Amino acid sequence: MTDTSNTPHATYAAAGVSIEAGEQAVEQLKPFAEKAVRPEVLAGIGGFAGLFKLKLDRWKEPILAASTDGVGTKIAVAQAMGVHDTVGIDLVAMVVDDLVVCGAEPMFLQDYIAVGTVIPERIAALVKGISEGCVRAGCALLGGETAEHPGLMADDTYDLSATGVGVVEADAVLGPERVRPGDVVIGMASSGLHSNGYSLARHVLLEIGRMPLDGQVEEFGRTLGEEMLEPTRIYAKDCLAVTAEADVRTFAHITGGGMASNVARVIPPGLRATLDRGTWTPAPVFSMIAQRGRVDRLEMERTFNMGVGMAAVVAPEDVDRALAVLTARHVPAWVLGEVSPLGDDPDAARAELIGDHPRF
Repeated sequence: MTDTSNTPHATYAAAGVSIEAGEQAVEQLKPFAEKAVRPEVLAGIGGFAGLFKLKLDRWKEPILAASTDGVGTKIAVAQAMGVHDTVGIDLVAMVVDDLVVCGAEPMFLQDYIAVGTVIPERIAALVKGISEGCVRAGCALLGGETAEHPGLMADDTYDLSATGVGVVEADAVLGPERVRPGDVVIGMASSGLHSNGYSLARHVLLEIGRMPLDGQVEEFGRTLGEEMLEPTRIYAKDCLAVTAEADVRTFAHITGGGMASNVARVIPPGLRATLDRGTWTPAPVFSMIAQRGRVDRLEMERTFNMGVGMAAVVAPEDVDRALAVLTARHVPAWVLGEVSPLGDDPDAARAELIGDHPRF
């Protein structure tokens, strides 16, 4: 039998997990989390479960919608820059803007933060961003989890994910079954890269181009790091405002896979959405990645949003009304394309890009 009489007593802290630091983090994040509330919240941060009372007198036949997502390798840029209070906005955007595609109003979100070592100030900064995103989306931050993973993650690293829940009336669910020939596709401008394609963007700009994150870039009017950390635009409230005023058939959130593949997901069999590149000019960051990495157009378009973060398929008679709503809400929007019969080719794509971008 091994003699352990001289072996120090093992503790959780010695194994790399600080309960005290975790408690400090909770206390520091509470003021931020408490800003992202809704009247339906009964119990949020601090309990074992968040409680949310759905007001049934508001809904006739409520359908719950749920979505889970993360931020991806944009986090690597945040860590390199030492800026941690914006990627939380990205996290919320990736979740709630998926929910609103089917017409659901985001109700609440719960986050999961995995870290190598709990640094209370950093956790608070992350939750500050998540809270701000929830405020922009109109949903509550109902709770979450911070998990310390010593030995699995490096001390200075973290990762984020979240799950959101929304509600939509059964007779108001948006989707491909509503789309008709002659419908019009409206594009809504992205704020930049959003949260997709960062593995390629980092490879081209930081590795191939050897561009410093703190270097000023004339085309951006700010540093490369500031451009890459620009938060994802949250469209949830804007989309709901449009559905209240216009006949929206469906939305398409332009994320991983690019515009054509994401729009194709909401176009039913037998129809095709034709999207005209000539209707908008992608932001300089996209052309810089294409040029410096010699990335061909197909690869760019299936990796990045190329300047369009959300698309709406709208009844033709309501296009002007939809554009007016978005303009009033300061969302740059324009007619991107139209829906037409697919034709006789069984292998034809349900969404295709035509033409060329101006000055790209």
